[in-house]
This record gives sequence, structure tokens and C-alpha cells, in this order.
Amino acid sequence: MLKRPLALFAGLALSCCAVVAQAADVLRVSAIPDEAPTELLRKFKPLGEYLEQQLGIKVQFVPVADYPAVVESLASDRLDLAWLGGFTFVQVHLKDPKATPLVQREQDAKFTSKFITANPDVKSLKDLKGKTFAFGSISSTSGSLMPRYFMLKNDNIKPEEYFSRVAYSGAHDATAAWVQAGKADAGVLNASVWDKLVAAGKVDTSKVRVFATTPEYFDYNWTVRGNMDPALKEKIKQAFLALDPAKPADKAILDLQAASRFIETKPENYQGTEQAAREAGLLK
Repeated sequence: MLKRPLALFAGLALSCCAVVAQAADVLRVSAIPDEAPTELLRKFKPLGEYLEQQLGIKVQFVPVADYPAVVESLASDRLDLAWLGGFTFVQVHLKDPKATPLVQREQDAKFTSKFITANPDVKSLKDLKGKTFAFGSISSTSGSLMPRYFMLKNDNIKPEEYFSRVAYSGAHDATAAWVQAGKADAGVLNASVWDKLVAAGKVDTSKVRVFATTPEYFDYNWTVRGNMDPALKEKIKQAFLALDPAKPADKAILDLQAASRFIETKPENYQGTEQAAREAGLLK
């Protein structure tokens, strides 16, 4: 009488093992959507091919709709590796304390945000009282959290009370476009995207200019899910660290990531980000 249930159980067990084995053969990677989806895919393609070669497994990029989707997917093991901002890393880490930030670009240890405007009357934040202002995503470290924190800490500015209207563009490049088009008197975006937009001629610097820069803070990193096999985790980290700007193929990958090189990072680097989020009322 027990033969059929036992056989069924064995079959289910084997099926589960097959699913796990199949999942281990694919590295599911994503990124916070801080730029247009087409730009994220363009940046990731050569890096994904490089990781496949280094790891010996298939690498699949999984697009997401918004910042919370990356957080939930990584914390619930639906993703293996994700490009996060400092704030989204904190959110993941609170849900999964074993989630590990492996590497960051060298400049992410000393990152900044740029305040921009196309209004000739705006010389400083003091000139923006009663005017309109644009952040990126509400979950963005460099497009919302840290600029908000420094405005409050250094100038006692509470955006919702200080500006006539606060809007969220959803992405750094969108913030620049909004300011250039006059949809907001000023806005803030991360320094890396600003520099890229200027270099590519995608922002008219005869109209839009930087009028302030935040102090430095830790920002972006590549984070893996907490229950990843330690050996695979180490291989991923070493693959990033091995990228050498002296090698043309590696430099092409680094350039797309706006990176001079990758360096190791650790959870402790983001304790200040968590404190800033709590003081800004973005974490309870």
C-alpha cells in the first residue's frame, strides 16, 4: 500500500532537486531602474557575457519595474545578484541580514549628488524657497535619500515644506530632462549619470548647470542573496575584482559601468546610509 505514495514522494523529491540544480546553472541578475531600461540592458550585456565566461554558468538579466521590486526579489531569492544603491542595499539587508555587498566601483566609496537648474536666478538652495523641485525615485540613494538628508542636516530644509511642489521623476536621466524642459525649477541626480549625460551631449549645458554638490557618501554596490553558496559568492567577487583597465576588453566593460575599477565593500559601509534614512523618515 505504501509503494505508490513512496514512489510519488521520490518523484517529487527528484523534481525539486532538478529545479534546484537548474536554478544553480543560471545566475539571475538585475539592477535598480535608475536609468532607462534600454540603457540598463546596453550597460549590462558585455558584463553578463564576461561573468558567464568567468563563472561557467548562464547569466540572465531580469528587468524590474521599480526599486521595491529589486529589494523584494533579492530578499526572497528570486534574484541572485543585483546592482543596488546604498539605500536599496539597506532595505535588502534589513529583510535578509545575510545578503552580502561584494564590490563597488572605486568612486562609490566617495559618491556625490549634483543639484541642477535651468533657472538663471537660482544660485543656491536658498534661492529655491517656494519653487518646484524634482527628485529621482523615492528609493534612490543619490537621487533622493542623501540629498534630502544633507538638505535637512546642513540647511534645515524640509523639502515638502520648503518647495512649492516636490515631484519624483523615477530616474536620474529623467530628472535632468525635467529640469531642462522647465518641468521643475531644480532637481538632483547622481554625479556619475550627470557626467555621462554631459559627455554624451544629452543635456544642454548652456541651459542646465550644477549649482551645488552634496558631501561624499557610500553608494552603489553589487549584492548577492544571503543563502548563496560561499564558493560561488567568492567567484563572483573575484570576477569583478579581476577586471583590468589595462586590458581593452575589460576597459570596455568598466567604461560602460562608469568604473575605473571595482573594489571590495562591506555592510558596515552603509550604516551611515541607514541612519540617514531613519533621520529622513524613510525607514521606521
